[in-house]
Amino acid sequence: MPRRAALNALTAALAAAGDARDWVALDRAVGALGTELRVLAASGPWSAAETRALQALRAQHDKAAELCAAELDALEAQMNHMHTNKAGFIAYALDNETDTERNQA
Repeated sequence: MPRRAALNALTAALAAAGDARDWVALDRAVGALGTELRVLAASGPWSAAETRALQALRAQHDKAAELCAAELDALEAQMNHMHTNKAGFIAYALDNETDTERNQA
């Protein structure tokens, strides 16, 4: 596969995984970058078109990193909320457990 096409495929994989919020696919796509870029770079100097494709890949990688950071912030907020309200969640669960036992009789 020509290098520009390979770079475009890597960019598309990052974009698709990010758009789908498919964290496993995004991890795979990012994990493949190091190896793939080393192989591609070993072919010699980059052409102008390949350099533009590299820039697009870098921009998509940055976008994926921002997406992950935003998701991490949201998850942290959710976990903090759960930790802050832990006693209430436990009390609610225990109360519902008692109601279930009463309703089964």
